[in-house]
Amino acid sequence: MTEVSFHLNVPDADAYVCRLLRKAYAKGARVWVVADESRLGALDRALWLMGQGDFVPHARSSAPSHVRQHTPILLGDSDVGGEGVLVNLSTRMPENPAAFERVIEVVGTQETAREQARARWKQYRNAGFAPQAVDLSSRSEG
Repeated sequence: MTEVSFHLNVPDADAYVCRLLRKAYAKGARVWVVADESRLGALDRALWLMGQGDFVPHARSSAPSHVRQHTPILLGDSDVGGEGVLVNLSTRMPENPAAFERVIEVVGTQETAREQARARWKQYRNAGFAPQAVDLSSRSEG
């Protein structure tokens, strides 16, 4: 069954997701990132601007199929990837979370983001998933 985890109280979501993707890439994972277009643009830029030696190969889901096949990190506005890990930065529950081994919901510190995450948590539970919470407010990021 798909593992669903909510990473809560993330102060800088783009920086956190860049580190998360760097770690996933280092482990050889295939990751699909879902967000709205403006958020994808910001994340794309952040991934290109990571420190020297920290390049994370990534492409948009609209890239040609031969590029998508050979790129470990894909950025898109829907979860049509269906393998590996899904990182959800969207305000809605993914369309097909069961197609992934793992789903990571990244939730900031804003009250609106937290309310939306609560709604998605309930949706996951109603769909038969057992989401887990990872509270980052008490951790130092690194």
